[in-house]
Amino acid sequence: MKTSILVVEDEDKLRRVIELQLRGAGYDVLQAASAEDALRICDQAQLVLTDLRLPAMDGLALLDTLRRQNSNTPVILMTAFGTVENAVTAMKSGAADFLIKPFSLDHLTTVIAKALEVRALRDENLQLKEALDHKYAFDNIIGRSGNMQEIFHTVVRVAPTRATVLLCGESGVGKDLIARAIHHHSPRRDRPFVKINCSALPENLMESELFGYEKGAFTGANTTKLGKFEQADTGTVFLDEIGDVPPGIQVKLLRILQEREFERLGSNKTRHIDVRVLAATNVDLRAALEEGRFREDLYYRLNVLPINIPPLRERKEDIPFLARHFVVKLGPELGSAATGISDAAIEKLMSYHWPGNVREVENVIERSLVLSAGETLRPEDIRLDMAPMSSRSAVASSFLPDGVTLDEYEQSIIREALKRASGNKSQAARLLGLTRNAFRYRLSQMGLDNDKEN
Repeated sequence: MKTSILVVEDEDKLRRVIELQLRGAGYDVLQAASAEDALRICDQAQLVLTDLRLPAMDGLALLDTLRRQNSNTPVILMTAFGTVENAVTAMKSGAADFLIKPFSLDHLTTVIAKALEVRALRDENLQLKEALDHKYAFDNIIGRSGNMQEIFHTVVRVAPTRATVLLCGESGVGKDLIARAIHHHSPRRDRPFVKINCSALPENLMESELFGYEKGAFTGANTTKLGKFEQADTGTVFLDEIGDVPPGIQVKLLRILQEREFERLGSNKTRHIDVRVLAATNVDLRAALEEGRFREDLYYRLNVLPINIPPLRERKEDIPFLARHFVVKLGPELGSAATGISDAAIEKLMSYHWPGNVREVENVIERSLVLSAGETLRPEDIRLDMAPMSSRSAVASSFLPDGVTLDEYEQSIIREALKRASGNKSQAARLLGLTRNAFRYRLSQMGLDNDKEN
């Protein structure tokens, strides 16, 4: 579909010349000899090119009327009486550009193409903003259970403030979405949101990534680089997996929280920033504090407004809503024929223990949609990584030692791994093929986190 341009010019000959030029450039052209005529058809055009001097209502008045109608249509003004004052007035009034007659037709085409490109970018930004508004609206963060509704109410109360928020919960419960929702509903929503995955940053690079560095600060520092905190100035920093930050960096984070100041690596100049800090962890920071791995003063600075997000197994009533939400969301993206999910399939999902929480639900639904050929996901379409806990326990009982439960057997294996690793938890986790966080979670669930063997 061609782009339509409305040409408003009271000189018939010039209007005809401009029409021929624009049609030759591939545009559809609408014509009007007066502003009054233009207003009747302006909603059909993607751009308005108007003379400044027109009978009755002039070009500036036409521009003003379009703006009061909340029109996003770019307007280019042209006149043979061009002055600096006219140009300034036109641009302040919202004109996309200003042309002084006589102008070349090639220049006219260039100016129009530039104005349309700017409009396209604005339209794209508006669409992205609307998409973000939807994505981080609470009705799109699925949580119908009472404890999730309480979390949403808390977010509404804390979002308008600049208070630090600590989000606690297992991996996959939705801490990232909640953090973005807090930012999105805050006065900083149009400012940067910078997420920092602390566990993904090597310790030797963490300081330069967070706080930046000056040219020549170290070998290979050929230019000055802004750190994440400077990039987020006037906005929000989200420190994910804050429990993995080494002690040396914890001191600098404490200073950011207390004083809102820091120095780049290789510089003695103190820089001040205005950032709101959100943090998240899937480990018990109190336990880390007691073990000396986390600073007490930093913990209390972060724990101003704690929000504990429960694991999915503690809010199973959310599972049907999550499953249906992901079917609707992912089906069209994957080109799947499935548009719904059966009650029997929901029952199968409800019987699973979901160690990966909401993120795992999304992965399971995505995999099921890819492999399903029907219009409705059925139980056989639901591809789980493991059997439901009840089935798994039944199968396991056939080869477990007599009188030993699955939990007891798993605990004995963990104890043996710790013994072989001489109490080193990281090494024991590697022996079992687990991440350190997953291993610590199992220890805490079994009451072994403070065991002597650790």
